[in-house]
Amino acid sequence: MILTELTISQAHQGLKKKEFSATELCRAYFNNIESTNKEIFAFLALREDRALSEAKKADDLIACAQDFPILTGIPIAVKDNILVEGTKCTAASKMLENYVAPYDATVVKKLKKQGAVILGKTNLDEFAMGSSTENSWFGPTRNPNDLTRVPGGSSGGSAASVAGKMALAALGSDTGGSIRLPASFCGVVGLKPTYGAVSRFGLMAFASSLDQIGPITKTVEDAKIVFEAIKGKDKMDSTSVESQFPINNFQFSIKDLRIGVPKEYFVKGIDPEVEKIIGAAIKKYGEVGAEIIEVSLPHTEYALPAYYIINPSEASANLARYDGIRYGYSEVQNPKSKIQNLLDVYMETRGKGFGAEVRRRIMLGTYALSSGYYEAYYKRAQKVRTKVIEDFNNAFKKVDLIFTPTSPVLPFKIGEKIDDPLAMYLVDVYTVSINLAGLPALSVPCSGAGKLPVGLQIIGKPFEENKIFEAGKICEY
Repeated sequence: MILTELTISQAHQGLKKKEFSATELCRAYFNNIESTNKEIFAFLALREDRALSEAKKADDLIACAQDFPILTGIPIAVKDNILVEGTKCTAASKMLENYVAPYDATVVKKLKKQGAVILGKTNLDEFAMGSSTENSWFGPTRNPNDLTRVPGGSSGGSAASVAGKMALAALGSDTGGSIRLPASFCGVVGLKPTYGAVSRFGLMAFASSLDQIGPITKTVEDAKIVFEAIKGKDKMDSTSVESQFPINNFQFSIKDLRIGVPKEYFVKGIDPEVEKIIGAAIKKYGEVGAEIIEVSLPHTEYALPAYYIINPSEASANLARYDGIRYGYSEVQNPKSKIQNLLDVYMETRGKGFGAEVRRRIMLGTYALSSGYYEAYYKRAQKVRTKVIEDFNNAFKKVDLIFTPTSPVLPFKIGEKIDDPLAMYLVDVYTVSINLAGLPALSVPCSGAGKLPVGLQIIGKPFEENKIFEAGKICEY
């Protein structure tokens, strides 16, 4: 039995039957990390001693309990913009390279309560700003399927850790596709939950009206298990709510399913191989009884520019706290600095502490929010957002789910788009609308053996993750 091949359900059954221990399972993953992380670079920091201690506690519980939570003893990786108490949380930035989290994020607290084992922190685009995990201060992550290619971003380290068998599951954050895109590129499953379904307390804020934490896993069933563990209202996050629909005991019939396929997503610019594979996957659903209906999302072409005004605007406000005074990197500590006044502190610290992409978005956002431009840019972008939401509401009057490609392109080469921000932003064209509308969406791998991974994106109505999971399972067969 190869322990790192198991799913969460299989690992749970193995632990229950005493076929192996949580400590053995944990060590198996650390052995894989030791042998492969140097070339893939999925992890920025490991918690080996603490993880083994957590695994020992899980073994003690398993030894004296007939039943225990399904995540007990399960090794999980956490994106390095989500706080894990006593562990560095850098957001892959020079600004926070020595910052140690003083408390657990709510999602981490919930995982620990179930007895999960936190292996370490995974690489990302700096402050989650990017689509390739090349913007990390510490270096890029590589795609386990092809080391010359990117794993997607910004949760590229989390997706690579699961695809590379260095973690059984992982947590990522999704602001405009940052869970789904790496899941698609790495050939794993990624869920962006409904906005508010999962607490954001302990997630480093990027764009607060768009951010969501979600799972990256080997299978749809595993994603469902992790989501069930982390979802729910949290008094520390006023935007969080209780799910309106049950995840378990949900009645589902493929023959009653109406699937919408937006015509705006299959236009010039999509890679022919992606179009072919996604078309075949959608056809498969029709063959097993679902009704396939063409729908229109007419404001799709405006979603990306609106997103790239709202996103930087909120980022510029959220990242104002990194000023070199309270915590993090500061040029004041540099004996060679030529700081003369408070403005110099800000300029020098932020100029050297942030990478190029973060500085670019801060400048874009600050400009869009500035006096005389707020109504022309930010306010207008929010009006477009309303139209995008209306498009989805109208489409969901006709269908239950909407199917699209997760990405218009296959995983691209490292360095191929890094010097062309517009080309990089266009990779998000199929995912940003879902964040603008606050909807849940799942990326499920659907490519054949030997090919670069391709993800099918399944979009649902708010809080109907249950329906997305059941539909996603069909793609796995």
